[in-house]
Amino acid sequence: MDWELVRQQMEDVLGVAVISAKRPAEEWARLVKEQGATTGPAASVVRDGDFVYVPVQKVGQDILLLQLPAAGISDREQALIGLMLDTRRMQDSKSTAPSGEEERKASLIREWFKGQQELGYIQAELPDSLVSQLSLYSTKIPLLVYVDQTTSRRVHYTDLKKLLESFFDASITLIPLTDKEWLVLGPEKILAMDGGEDRTDTSEESLEDRLATLGYGLHEMLENEWVGECHLAVHYPILPAKSLYSAILQLRETIMLGRTYHIGSNMHLPWELQLEKLVHLIPDSEKAGFLERVLKRLDLAFDSETMTTLDHFFQLDCNVSETAKKLYIHRNTLLYRLDKFKQETGLDVRTFNHAVLVKIAMLLYKVTKRK
Repeated sequence: MDWELVRQQMEDVLGVAVISAKRPAEEWARLVKEQGATTGPAASVVRDGDFVYVPVQKVGQDILLLQLPAAGISDREQALIGLMLDTRRMQDSKSTAPSGEEERKASLIREWFKGQQELGYIQAELPDSLVSQLSLYSTKIPLLVYVDQTTSRRVHYTDLKKLLESFFDASITLIPLTDKEWLVLGPEKILAMDGGEDRTDTSEESLEDRLATLGYGLHEMLENEWVGECHLAVHYPILPAKSLYSAILQLRETIMLGRTYHIGSNMHLPWELQLEKLVHLIPDSEKAGFLERVLKRLDLAFDSETMTTLDHFFQLDCNVSETAKKLYIHRNTLLYRLDKFKQETGLDVRTFNHAVLVKIAMLLYKVTKRK
């Protein structure tokens, strides 16, 4: 269950501040026992001093709680909160339980993946038993769909699988990694698909071009026909038995980098995020220091118009004429903006060395400014 969504909904309905808190499981068990409640993470809502605590779930040796001010909650509201959350838990457990044989097999991979993560592995080979159950012997194209759900809408496994197989006109493997993440493994032949239609001539296209076309087509379909806004990352073809675990980690990293450095873009391609990956490894203190050394008066240098102009300029390989067309401005207007930026910063983005510095500075500025 998305407990952050529950917390926000409780805050809106009750009109009080609701925050997340933790207590050791032993301490929580003792507290609910003193008040005559049932022990465990699904126990009744408990008052303790100035606060009301709503148990959510067990996390390691702690109980995750939602904390509300007791003064704003009546006994009747407290009872209703407990009833509502118990009902939500029951609905959630029913909806997440595997509903068929295919989903049951997919859930085995999900549990295996979680187990490897808990052990801290960066690479792991898929057990033969799981490979055989899901017939993962041949090369697959992995895609990861991330849905940052803001509603309680839940998509059923069978419905999504049918939708994907109809789109690709091929049998696919669907693995729900979390409530928000769905891993799609398609056969190699889907690389010859464009929006669900066969493409006869792909000989002149690079592998990256075909993967990008596949990803953009799937992303458009999912946003229009399934969940609305979502993020999607695509990976190079893999042999699942050997590379599934590392591919999932890389797909997650790709979406993280895309969401961090390219706000507004929901389609993320790993080969377009190499610089972002390198920049992300820099410690925060070093990022701030770099910006201070390279750019002065940052907020003036990076106003919204300048950021948009430079984004397009770099996307179009620093081509002045093409950038002016893309921005629907006169070429001289673009040159004026670039000259103004040079006067304010001392950096001329029409030269290679300065262009590299400014590109890195823009990536860092997007992150440090939000923090």
